Amino acid sequence: MKAAEIEVKALFDLTHSMAGDFLSKFRYPYEALPALGEWIRAVGPQLSPDEYEERGEQIWIHKSAKVAPSVSLTGPLIVCAGAELRHCAYFRGNVLIGAGSVAGNSCEFKNSLLFDSVEAPHYNYVGDSILGYHAHMGAGSITSNIKSDRKNIVIRTDEGPLETGLRKIGAILGDYVEIGCGTVLNPGSIVGKNTMIYPLTSVRGPVPASSIVKSAAEVVEKRDLTCPQS
Repeated sequence: MKAAEIEVKALFDLTHSMAGDFLSKFRYPYEALPALGEWIRAVGPQLSPDEYEERGEQIWIHKSAKVAPSVSLTGPLIVCAGAELRHCAYFRGNVLIGAGSVAGNSCEFKNSLLFDSVEAPHYNYVGDSILGYHAHMGAGSITSNIKSDRKNIVIRTDEGPLETGLRKIGAILGDYVEIGCGTVLNPGSIVGKNTMIYPLTSVRGPVPASSIVKSAAEVVEKRDLTCPQS
């Protein structure tokens, strides 16, 4: 993939996130990850108390959100309108859950930004990641956010390698991405808009927009390139 295809403006419609203005300051989405916690700490106190409750230190939850009693919350954390946090979901800090999103049963979230209408509903790990508008993670799919050798993550593009300078990057999923059950998104995976990943696939590096990934060795172009309308 060309470097331009993994830029923020190529992957996301920024109108579908409270963090749209924040993300627009960066060329590549992974550049936003080290600054996410600071941004949440700055924005949280400015949220309207008529709409958001502060339920703990640096934890702001919209009054319309549904939060199961068994959820574990650690700030900085913002949960937007209509989101649902299901039983035993675990939030480790530096997390934004977008409007109408689902953080499901026994899922874990750390230093991650979920756009509006994202679904991570069953046994998912989402760490150091950004999930675009209407992205969906199938049951048991995970973002692996650190290499086994603990070295900084390098992203390969047609123009050459991008040195991220970061040891931890999970996955960047563009708008309307579908991740099949049991899939592993290896460190630094970037999946273009409207792409579908089959179940039990190991994904590594950039994946073009409007593709179907049947296996690591078989990637085909989608015939219908139209994203669903919001």
